[in-house]
Amino acid sequence: MNTPVMLRSQGESLATHLPPLLAEAEHLAATVLLGDHGRRRAGVGDTFWQYRPAQSHDAARSIDWRRSARSDARFVQDKEWQIAQSVILWVDQGAAMGFASDDHATKADRARTLAMALAILLNRGGERVGLTGLRLPPRRGSAQLAQMAQILSESETGDHGSPDAEGMLPHSRALFVSDFLGNIDGVTAALTRAADRGVRGAMLQVLDPQEEAFPFDGRTIFQSMTGTVRHETLRARDLKTRYLDRLAARKDQLQQLARRTGWQFHSHHTGQPATQALLWLYGALERQR
Repeated sequence: MNTPVMLRSQGESLATHLPPLLAEAEHLAATVLLGDHGRRRAGVGDTFWQYRPAQSHDAARSIDWRRSARSDARFVQDKEWQIAQSVILWVDQGAAMGFASDDHATKADRARTLAMALAILLNRGGERVGLTGLRLPPRRGSAQLAQMAQILSESETGDHGSPDAEGMLPHSRALFVSDFLGNIDGVTAALTRAADRGVRGAMLQVLDPQEEAFPFDGRTIFQSMTGTVRHETLRARDLKTRYLDRLAARKDQLQQLARRTGWQFHSHHTGQPATQALLWLYGALERQR
């Protein structure tokens, strides 16, 4: 399993094959929801957007001490130009992503490396990157990349993860990376909520070549990575057509979901060069400007 240092190094190596993602000079939303405060026009420069609770990685100079003095918590101001240049990432850290056949990388390692490489390109281009949820809001800098690598090196206990729509800033951009083979309801809910807030982005499905080809024959035992699901058959070949039909249906479902929400969708397997997927991600987020 990749360590944070190895993951960062692999991401750096992959990112060197592409030019930096050009920073968006003006990627501003027409309107921004502010909860009970209604809507207001998006501004530029240092225009105030909202207060948010300070995180451990926020520098002391970024704390708004006047606002913080009114409560027991510390708060930071988010600026509208920061919202416009923010990209939020989600990488499925469920146990199912740990699957690998032959000498291929695990789906988890490929997904994490691609996400880190993209984050490096975005950071190099002057954009702010973060993770879904409230644990790592978007920021720039090497410290942010290091903390992202640390978090992405963790694993979840269930077979499949689900994105957290919290912390997805209105009119920012986002990337979801998963095999998308589990229950899709959580992904659908998060993506729909993101689209309702004007968030545009991309979904990258990462699969193993065996999951694409289903090369099984004769007696075969299929078991989930956590061991909670197990199925034994004496004639695996008889399942091939049905399995491939269901996989095609899931890809079509994801494609339709992306089309409805204005996102991009692409499927990639670990037998393909990682640079192909990174090039697609690079172009997909460029088209979402």
